[in-house]
Amino acid sequence: MSNFEQFYSDFYQSNYTIDNQEEGYSSYGSNENLYGSEKSPLGERPQAGAFIPAETLLSSQSYYTGQILQPTYSPNTLSYLGYGDGFDEEPPLLEELGINFDHIWQKTLTVLNPMKPADGGIMNETDLTGPMVFCLALGATLLLAGKVHFGYVYGMSAIGCLAMHALLNLMSITGVSHGCVASVLGYCLLPMVILSGSAVVFSLQGTLGTLLALLIVGWCSLSASKIFTSALAMEGQQLLIAYPCALLYGLFALLTVF
Repeated sequence: MSNFEQFYSDFYQSNYTIDNQEEGYSSYGSNENLYGSEKSPLGERPQAGAFIPAETLLSSQSYYTGQILQPTYSPNTLSYLGYGDGFDEEPPLLEELGINFDHIWQKTLTVLNPMKPADGGIMNETDLTGPMVFCLALGATLLLAGKVHFGYVYGMSAIGCLAMHALLNLMSITGVSHGCVASVLGYCLLPMVILSGSAVVFSLQGTLGTLLALLIVGWCSLSASKIFTSALAMEGQQLLIAYPCALLYGLFALLTVF
């Protein structure tokens, strides 16, 4: 038994003494005094679980001048983002879509009066609002006459625009775009709408109808050739342009009469 006690005392030998414990405790106390001396300007820290007034919590935090979930922007930031002036300087919606009623009215008057000189700057625009309206009007008047020819109207219009675009690019120096050709040919379709509207009232299959159809074809081709010559600076070539235009509008006249 004595041997076991000797082994026990040898196994648990340690250099840790009570003096070291006191020394460690005194050092811990000095550290506590050191940190405790650094008090916050608001006073002593409250103990855990103690009641803390809301004013104390608010005063201990930095104040936020803005609102929650609403970031503050300075005038410089707004001007940098481009939203400082609001919507006052934005163009109207119709102008952004390329719809100008003044130009549409001027082009319509130019078509209705073949002797009126055309403005090349306005006629060179790719405005398709009027042509779409006139194509729909032509199809609607044909429908009132008992002819469902919407597909024929759009098909012949597309083929005629492509053919006239190729021809005008060969004849002119500056060249022309597809949109300009479609716009001019579509606006000059307005007299053909008048012819199809007449077919609703009386039959065009006779001498009067034939003469009226020839008059309308000449009207459309003369207006289109005048606009093309003024827009593309092709003076002296109006008759050369009027001939293929007459062939195109002759197809619409045959569609309307028969």
